Amino acid sequence: MVNLIWIFMVIIGLLFSFYNGTTAEVNQAMFEASGNAVELVIGFIAIFTFWLGMMEVAKKAGLLSMITSICSPFLSRLFPDLPKKDPSFGFIMSNVTANFFGLGNAATPFGIKAMKEMQKLNPAPDKASRSMVTFLCLNTAAITFFPATIVSLRLTEGAADPLDIVIPAFLATLVSCTAAIIYDRISWQIVSRRRK
Repeated sequence: MVNLIWIFMVIIGLLFSFYNGTTAEVNQAMFEASGNAVELVIGFIAIFTFWLGMMEVAKKAGLLSMITSICSPFLSRLFPDLPKKDPSFGFIMSNVTANFFGLGNAATPFGIKAMKEMQKLNPAPDKASRSMVTFLCLNTAAITFFPATIVSLRLTEGAADPLDIVIPAFLATLVSCTAAIIYDRISWQIVSRRRK
């Protein structure tokens, strides 16, 4: 569906440029935008490589396992439907850690694996379980200590101080994540009462 929307937008844009006689400007803009996209990706590579490398080192050193063990009581309370030793906890913690460092793209594979593990325990496979909804809230409004993607973008665009958004972003995501979890708890209480 998204591809069809893109094709529709491109065709409408080209037809409009033919009608207005601005085909040359459209061609120039297309090539400039492609070049900017490549520069942007190259700018991302350095910071993503660094943080993904740090994540891999932390994983092999056992730091992620240790953090998962430390956070286990909190995770058990947050996901009461999951057994304490469920493998989804490891993926959830990896996802939270990746989001903590603002690595949205790196967090996605961990999130998908966590969802797959939770789906195995889902009593109604055609609907999202309580844990899956909670995880979606946690992932969407994740606490971000270091927004690596935004910092990389600001660095690429020549911001005077690319790091000046770190503290505001951390506080904003702390509030948003807390609000999302509170909303999730309240919603679940309302749904539970209606079912009774």
